[in-house]
Amino acid sequence: MTGTGEHEELLTKGELTVVGRIREASNAVLLCTVAYEGVSADCVYKPVKGERPLWDFPDGNLAQREVASYLVSEATGWGLVPTTVLRDGPYGEGMVQRWIETPEAETAGAQLLALIEGEDAGEGWKPVAFAEVGEGRTALLVHADDPRLRRLAVLDAVINNGDRKGGHLLPAADGRLYAIDHGVTFHAEDKLRTLLWGWAGEPLTGEAREVLDSLSDGLAEGAPLATRLAELITAVELAAVRDRVAQLLRTGIHPQPSGQWPAIPWPPV
Repeated sequence: MTGTGEHEELLTKGELTVVGRIREASNAVLLCTVAYEGVSADCVYKPVKGERPLWDFPDGNLAQREVASYLVSEATGWGLVPTTVLRDGPYGEGMVQRWIETPEAETAGAQLLALIEGEDAGEGWKPVAFAEVGEGRTALLVHADDPRLRRLAVLDAVINNGDRKGGHLLPAADGRLYAIDHGVTFHAEDKLRTLLWGWAGEPLTGEAREVLDSLSDGLAEGAPLATRLAELITAVELAAVRDRVAQLLRTGIHPQPSGQWPAIPWPPV
């Protein structure tokens, strides 16, 4: 069972068994196994009942936004978000997402983000900002000039991700990059906070423009993607998604920090 459709069927129809809780998370995040027709896999289950209220996200729940992010990711063809569904579970309705194994997570993560001395990011890296590292010292936060991260930066701009941290990047053993934790997304106002500002103000790639063109069609009223998103986010938020895609196509560049909202999430990892 390797295809996206098969993963969706397993996560949607399978029996969920809670194995434990991931305590580092701010909301209730449960590690589970899911089994269906002789096939089983690990997954993450985030029940809506375990969500902490957020003053600036009063409309809907975070689980629905996680599923909406997955749907948009799939529509791009980049497959950056692990298969994610909305379903009932042991503690009520919640988001269920395929678990991604990262056997060399620490080593792989070091290839994507780094703190370096000096002001020159160096070849293969993009500068983000200076960070305090203690004892009055600062270091330059950089991320890899990696096409997988660049695609993710575009996806985050579309879904208006307010919390793209380093710990949300999962480089898999097969070379693919996945991103998780998309509950703080789709706000109608600009909430983009990310560690992936390295391309800010630079022209979008030709691939990104083609993807955004296709995404614009998919977001048209009555299109399957738009119909599904309308079940997960508000009409105002869906209109804002369309506006963000249109703006990216109109400007042809990666967005820059607005200055009206902290540009980098805290803590950054």
